[in-house]
Amino acid sequence: MAMSNTTSASAKQVSARPAVRAWLAFVAFMVFCMVIVGGATRLTDSGLSITEWQPLLGAIPPLSEAHWLEALEKYRQIPEYQLINKGMSLDEFKLIYWWEWGHRFLGRTIGLAFFVPLMFFWLTGRLERSQVSRLLALFVLGGLQGALGWYMVMSGLVERTDVSQYRLSAHLTLATVIFAALIWTALGYGNQRRPAAWSIPLGGGALALIGLIVFQTALGGFVAGLDAGMAYNTWPLMDGKFIPSGLMVMDPAWRNFFENALTVQFQHRMVAYLIAAFAIWQAVRAMGESSPASVRMSGMAIIMAVLAQIGLGIWTLLAQVPISLGLMHQGGALVLLTACIWHLHLVSTAASSVPSTAGAIPTA
Repeated sequence: MAMSNTTSASAKQVSARPAVRAWLAFVAFMVFCMVIVGGATRLTDSGLSITEWQPLLGAIPPLSEAHWLEALEKYRQIPEYQLINKGMSLDEFKLIYWWEWGHRFLGRTIGLAFFVPLMFFWLTGRLERSQVSRLLALFVLGGLQGALGWYMVMSGLVERTDVSQYRLSAHLTLATVIFAALIWTALGYGNQRRPAAWSIPLGGGALALIGLIVFQTALGGFVAGLDAGMAYNTWPLMDGKFIPSGLMVMDPAWRNFFENALTVQFQHRMVAYLIAAFAIWQAVRAMGESSPASVRMSGMAIIMAVLAQIGLGIWTLLAQVPISLGLMHQGGALVLLTACIWHLHLVSTAASSVPSTAGAIPTA
């Protein structure tokens, strides 16, 4: 049996555990909202409306007509305005500016919402030493995410009329990883040390499922970056076929997987089918009679989440990606990811609390 973290924690640290878990869960919720706002920023083509990165002064929006005109003039210098939005009025510019400003402001708020409580818990002795390095690493990842966001925006300020799909996918994927790490840390904070996933029944499958969802999120970033969901809006056939022609027309061949909109959408579909099949298989195994009730419940949650996500994905595609459905589909991916992380946590907790094979969760 894994050793409990309680033995190395003071009474103050033990009493602070619920507050720390609540703080981490709240920050995870804020990251969830950040991903949704980022999706709206993308779908409204607002991401290039602010052409500078000012980590401190950038928190203040234009406060006068002169400041608004100055911001618009800077936007007029980039290719997106000159080739796509030429003649945009100030009122139209304000609409896209506020989306991007809100996205960046929420990012700054998340940074404060993480850093200030972290310092309070740490400096008042309420934070367990074993968790300090992990939480500091999460803070550093958050800072890197902000820098990566600006690196993404930079790709659309010169020559291009949009951001690089490579950088957009990286930005979205890192946000997803941070979200997953926050959920995992919140669930396990102060509990028994969880065994390695691959060493316990159902653990390897749960971990693989989480990996597949993060991979699918990265593919979704390429779909969004290429506006690949705006075409081939039929299902289950794509361009009249299940396996359409033109998947590998680019040279060299590897470019098709990242730059050919047809191939990018096709691979997103195929991985979705794989995830659905794997998730249902994992959930059915988890709902075996010998599984603890909590593990069976998490299996049911996975089935419900994956079916809802597939339904949303098909609906979004057939409707040609309206903003509302696009954001629901993006949020649905994080809900499914959360269900799978919860499932892995419960499987790990059950394994760490069972001293023998009697009553253990099933291996198949």
